[in-house]
Amino acid sequence: MPFGVGAAAELDTLRKVAETAAVEAAVLVRERRAAAGASVADSKSSPVDIVTEVDREAEAFLRRRLAELRPGDGFLGEEGGRGDSTTGVTWVVDPIDGTVNFLYGLPHYCVSVAAVDADERSLAGAVVDVTRGSVFSAAVGAGATQDGAPLEVRGPAPLSEQLFLTGFQYRPELRELQGVAVARLVPRVRDIRRMGSAALELCALAAGTADAYVEEGLHLWDRAAAALVATEAGARVEIRRGVGGTDCLVAAPVDGFEEVLRVVTECGFLAAGAWADDGFAPVT
Repeated sequence: MPFGVGAAAELDTLRKVAETAAVEAAVLVRERRAAAGASVADSKSSPVDIVTEVDREAEAFLRRRLAELRPGDGFLGEEGGRGDSTTGVTWVVDPIDGTVNFLYGLPHYCVSVAAVDADERSLAGAVVDVTRGSVFSAAVGAGATQDGAPLEVRGPAPLSEQLFLTGFQYRPELRELQGVAVARLVPRVRDIRRMGSAALELCALAAGTADAYVEEGLHLWDRAAAALVATEAGARVEIRRGVGGTDCLVAAPVDGFEEVLRVVTECGFLAAGAWADDGFAPVT
């Protein structure tokens, strides 16, 4: 972490910058959706992995705004924006996490902005729910908040009374594997929700409105801000090797994490051997 004696104050500054940029970008996204709706501009990894013109406009806005607020910092955006850092800090942004929801007018999408160090460890970040206006934010060691109120994960509950969140990726062969794992998990837990925004799902875990989250195939911009929010609210967030061969994020309250890890392993979300440390990497 590139901070010394004044680390707490510097981290708080990064958190405020993340909140400012994310809130302003969320206003832009909300106004564009209200004025003109949304249409597909392009696809990426598959025909269902889409990008809209508003994604691109919001990312360009975030790049300009963060350069104004923090000259010299790097930039990494989902839609291809790149910029080198001279400060040791890079801003990782997802201009619209939940683009399919945005396209269809479903009210569950957000703007995610995070500051990471040279090792891609999250330092501070903010997630703004575009339709509700809620602001989730965190900085290392300073806790997590929603609209300024402290966040805390839900207390311990039996597995049969836990609500799990998950998502499906865009490659058909991986979606098929994920579907099989979800089918195995359903009878073992209270229920499963798939809301379509990884960042908001991690924030739901942080807020205590869900008990666990598992998904393979996330990128850094999907989780950089929200995983820190969840961690600072009392969750344990890890990356394991998924059944499809890519990174799989597993998150749950610290006290119940091992049970969650066990059940998602048994249901087939993780690759054989991913229970062991050779498939493990901490997120923060």
